[in-house]
Amino acid sequence: MRPRVILAAALASIVLGGLLLVPAAFAKLRDAPDAQSGARVATPEPTPSPLPPPPPPPPTLAPQPVSAKVNGFLSWALLDRESGRINGSRNIASTNTTESMIKIWLVSDFLRRTAEKRAKPSPERLKQASVAIRDSNDNAAQSLYAAGGRNAVVKRMIKICKLTDTTIYSGWWSRTRISARDAVRLGACVADGRAAGPQWTKWVLAEMRSVRGTTAKRDQKLKSGGGRWGIVDGLPPAIIEQGVAIKNGWTAIGSDGMWHVNCLAIGSDWVLAVLMRYPVRQGLAYGAGVCKQVTAQLVFQPTAGSVTS
Repeated sequence: MRPRVILAAALASIVLGGLLLVPAAFAKLRDAPDAQSGARVATPEPTPSPLPPPPPPPPTLAPQPVSAKVNGFLSWALLDRESGRINGSRNIASTNTTESMIKIWLVSDFLRRTAEKRAKPSPERLKQASVAIRDSNDNAAQSLYAAGGRNAVVKRMIKICKLTDTTIYSGWWSRTRISARDAVRLGACVADGRAAGPQWTKWVLAEMRSVRGTTAKRDQKLKSGGGRWGIVDGLPPAIIEQGVAIKNGWTAIGSDGMWHVNCLAIGSDWVLAVLMRYPVRQGLAYGAGVCKQVTAQLVFQPTAGSVTS
């Protein structure tokens, strides 16, 4: 038995020694001198693959030249929600009747004041608030306007939202005069919570994202109408997907016998308003198309590291 044990131990030592010699031999071969020059040649380390470039920032709206005209009046304003800066057309302070665009304030003011009283709106009132925005229902808006004190409702809008060009038309909310720059201030007022308060702001914005109906005659009724058109039609899907809140306002025959059309939209970092008046024969779809045209020209695709102003 002993000779076998000695033989096994000897074989194990030989195998182990061979294993220990392999790395050293490999190292000598890797750094072996070049046969011709005698210099030592090192094996290069593998080069890491370059990282893919970061994706570009999402598109947004930014001040840019706009070429759009109507046979009448056209004004637009764009507000940067981060800086508060407002850019727009030269007649940015000129006014138009607000029409149904003001309904977002009628709703917000009622809900904020209700919450301040530590009360809850009744199901009927909440339904009125919803259809006033989603379907632009005039009767619902009028009821909320009356409940808030009529002219006092608009006075609060001017004060709370710090509007500078807006004037009251006594007893008639739709004939309130508002400029494009005041319209974007109103939109910012709704977006930042001053209008509806902390309890109801998200609800109001969600209703504005749920506006429905088109410019087609079947969607336009005596006391309500379809209002999902205009600015949203000029936005790329990447902006729409971020969630855009809108409220348009329009009347077929204003006191001057013309269409009065307003478009308002709130994005994640901007607010845009387009106001216009034009001959009745051109129809509502024409005004919706102008809002689309203005918006499309303001779409901006930033590059990585770029800054908009």
